[in-house]
Amino acid sequence: MKTGSTYLQFLAAAALAGQVVSAETIAQINGNKYLSPYNGKNVTNVNGLVTAKGPSGIWIRSTAPDSDERTSESVYVFDRNFGKNLTVGDVIQLNGTVTEYRSSKAYVYLTEIINPKLVQKISSGSAATPRIIGKDTLSPPNKAFSALDNGDVFGVPNNVSLISVANPTLVPRNYGMDFWESLSGELLTVKSAHALTKPNNYGDTWVVGDWKVTGLNSRGGLTTVDKDANPEAIIIGSPLDGSKNPAITRVGDTLGDITGIFSYSFGYYTILPLTALNVVKAIEPRLPPPTTLISSGDCSGLTVGSYNVENLWAGSAHLVNISDHIVNYLRSPNLIFVQEIQDNNGETNDAVVTANLTLTTLTSAISSIGGPEYEFVEIDPVDDKDGGVPGGNIRQAYLYNPDILQLRKPNFGASTEANEVLPGPELKYNPGRIDPQNPAWTASRKPLVAEFETLDGKNSFFTINVHFGSKGGSSSIEGDARPPVNGGVEDRQRQMELTANFVADILAEDKNANIIVAGDFNEFAFVEPLENFLAISNLRDMDEAANIPQLERYTYLFDMNSQELDHMYISQALKPKAQYEHVHINTWVTLAEQISDHDPSVAKLNICKK
Repeated sequence: MKTGSTYLQFLAAAALAGQVVSAETIAQINGNKYLSPYNGKNVTNVNGLVTAKGPSGIWIRSTAPDSDERTSESVYVFDRNFGKNLTVGDVIQLNGTVTEYRSSKAYVYLTEIINPKLVQKISSGSAATPRIIGKDTLSPPNKAFSALDNGDVFGVPNNVSLISVANPTLVPRNYGMDFWESLSGELLTVKSAHALTKPNNYGDTWVVGDWKVTGLNSRGGLTTVDKDANPEAIIIGSPLDGSKNPAITRVGDTLGDITGIFSYSFGYYTILPLTALNVVKAIEPRLPPPTTLISSGDCSGLTVGSYNVENLWAGSAHLVNISDHIVNYLRSPNLIFVQEIQDNNGETNDAVVTANLTLTTLTSAISSIGGPEYEFVEIDPVDDKDGGVPGGNIRQAYLYNPDILQLRKPNFGASTEANEVLPGPELKYNPGRIDPQNPAWTASRKPLVAEFETLDGKNSFFTINVHFGSKGGSSSIEGDARPPVNGGVEDRQRQMELTANFVADILAEDKNANIIVAGDFNEFAFVEPLENFLAISNLRDMDEAANIPQLERYTYLFDMNSQELDHMYISQALKPKAQYEHVHINTWVTLAEQISDHDPSVAKLNICKK
């Protein structure tokens, strides 16, 4: 009885202490959820094979793997000095403390062992063989990121739950984040990798390997579609040997096999390659073809372009390149919706607001290389009230060919004057802005409305040039918040409602009115704000009207995705024989060759009075 009592007292004391445990395997340390069941506890006699060394620690793989596909067999041991006398291939036994680390509360935790103490080096010279993704592991799921997204990674409202709080059990066959989490710390190989995007400024490059993907477009990127943002992709980070990934990688380039350590860094699941990436085969052609849509010169074949020219001012180094794109790739459309025109002195934050010099410099550059002598239409914003780079005063503008078009009954509204639809229909101000003092537009661009007509005055159409609120404040698509935070979505919701109601007012006056709404919507067509916009406005998506294949609908690269933030919508009257093309002059090229972060698009429409 005494012996039993003493034993029970020992168990009780151990339970209260709760700090020192003997983990039999690394898989037990990782557990089958996002957070380790040993978090905060000291573990002893942990055996592992050293698979890689980094500047701040080493990675070890279990010598006694289990058969649970949810539990990673590897873990990161964080200590700058611990691995100095260890070599890849050593089998060691250590003690340490399990912790969960993240550099931002917006990120997912990474399980680590800290304060390691070497118990013994058991052996040396063992092979550190990488596991091949999709062969030695499951294949990455290719649609859903997390069960916590409730079936829609773009769902509204966002940030309904947190992985760090819910700590769901991993289901790596169904959910991309669960799959990648189950490989944390592993030495892996991506077979037959190809690039999905150009590298960022640090050389980090998104890829997929020899596994099934969805969303593959003709260039080799992965296009975002409804409820699918391609969780099967993985980013390749900084090489562990200190070498540098190439900066010249382009979408679709073949990179061959990539071997490295799987980790989580700066909000994304990441492979840290053992050495730098290598472009095995560059994709061809290097540049896209120009648009095939050429103006007929009359109302039956009007060409309309849209281009976010990325913070363009009179002194911009890329102004000459923008003019080249307009003339040689867009084929000088009769009308161009332009976004991100800065004031005359760019980011100099003073009282200058007008952009007449910026636009004159642009139109002169266009005409100097054989383009038309465009005239321009814009309304100066209130200083520092429309968002963008401080001092830049970005705004939308129209460039139009005066040999083809003219403003109908010009009557310029001021920056704070609200445009209205008058009987006819006609505009109170031409051009004018939509409800510019509405709080929905705080620190955002107000839509620029105009009405143009052919020179004979017989054929007219309404235009709305938009640049809705940015996605600033968004969380990582592989971050803690589920669904991910879609920054500014509530503002865009209201902005699009105001714009859609203005369109509806025009159509209420004339159901057969010709209307074009185009620009940078900063949103996807299948997300709630734009779905509501279409429902209220009763407009038609030009991608749909022109039968653009779903996977070829992209104008922008972000994270692993080719995606479409720039759209054009038309009224039903313009739908017959409508044509449309995206010109991938910026998404296809290298980072150094990129002139704007957006691709332009061109439409061809019949605006003749029916």
